[in-house]
Parts: sequence; C-alpha cells; structure tokens
Amino acid sequence: MSRRNDTTCTIRVCRDCCCGTERKHPGVDHDGLLARLEDGAPGAAQVSVSNCLLACDQSNVVVVVPSPSGRRAGGRPVWVRGVLDDATVDALVAWVREGGPGWTDPPDQVARRAFPPSGLSRDYVTL
Repeated sequence: MSRRNDTTCTIRVCRDCCCGTERKHPGVDHDGLLARLEDGAPGAAQVSVSNCLLACDQSNVVVVVPSPSGRRAGGRPVWVRGVLDDATVDALVAWVREGGPGWTDPPDQVARRAFPPSGLSRDYVTL
C-alpha cells in the first residue's frame, strides 16, 4: 500500500445499493474492475470503497478527488459514471498517474462520463 502524499489523488468507488452490483449491471466483473483500479493506482491514487454516494441514477460511479497540490492548482473532484469496463478503468489510472484533477485534463474516455453531482450528493459526501 502506498503512502499518501501531496501528489496522491483519492479515488472513491461507490459500492452499495446499485453501483457494483450484479443486479444492476449483470455480467460485469465488478471485483475485477476494482482490483484493476487498485493495482494500477499505487503511488498515484489511494482507492477507497464508499457506501452509496447518492448518484444511483448515474451508476457505477467513482469520484476522482484531486491531490492537495492538484487542488491548489485549481482541481476539483470529478464524478464519473459508467465505470464498467477495463478501458475506462485504464483511462482513470492513466489520468491519475499524470496528476489527475488540477494537473491535466481527463482523457476522453473519462471526460465523456463525467457528470455534475447533485447538491444532495455533494452535501452527503465529504470529499
């Protein structure tokens, strides 16, 4: 496990009532995608699994929180929907390895899935 520092992003992975469930997304290897994210992120991001982020209508949500230095550079949390395949996970990993929010724009694979969270989600989740 990597040590958190000034350049380490946080990736919050929603896993609760519908995100990461076979019921909502049958045939997706949710555990495998989470492992791929964790295996690719050491040193670049700390991955944490969260209870419901109150964005169920977007499902399979992750939030990429900028590193402290990324936040000082203007980065803000990026909410991403539809993280259901290797290509999207790989794009997230590549992005945080380049610095993530505040340092570089998300790749198209991530940017196409980014969405603004509802006020309720922002208020409920302490990022």
